Amino acid sequence: MGKTISLKDLDVYKLAHEIGAATSQIVATWSYFHKDTLGKQFIKAADSISLNICEGYGRFYYRENKLFCYYSRGSLFETAECLVKARERNLINKTDYADLCTRIKYLKYRLNNYINSIGMEKKPTIPTIPTIPENA
Repeated sequence: MGKTISLKDLDVYKLAHEIGAATSQIVATWSYFHKDTLGKQFIKAADSISLNICEGYGRFYYRENKLFCYYSRGSLFETAECLVKARERNLINKTDYADLCTRIKYLKYRLNNYINSIGMEKKPTIPTIPTIPENA
């Protein structure tokens, strides 16, 4: 049986949490109109990445954990689209945009690896059935 890793030690959680915090800081500088339209959705999507990782982590069964990580990945894609819209509307500077793009791309890679690793220890090994020669 493997060692249990704390949620706070998971890189995917830390990265997702940082994206949520960075998004909130950026949106906080926007006008009321932009906060009320794109801003709220942007923050909800960004926060949902780490929140779904947390909820999945707290589930008893690894399949539920994977399911919530799929939700997290969906929120990651939604966050990326909000980021593009914010840049198109000149709500975010080029430096912050490039930084968040890099973080999102890296988290996408790490989250996919994490999803693939969930349940690896729990998969039972299925014995192979020996083939019977036809002339036996």
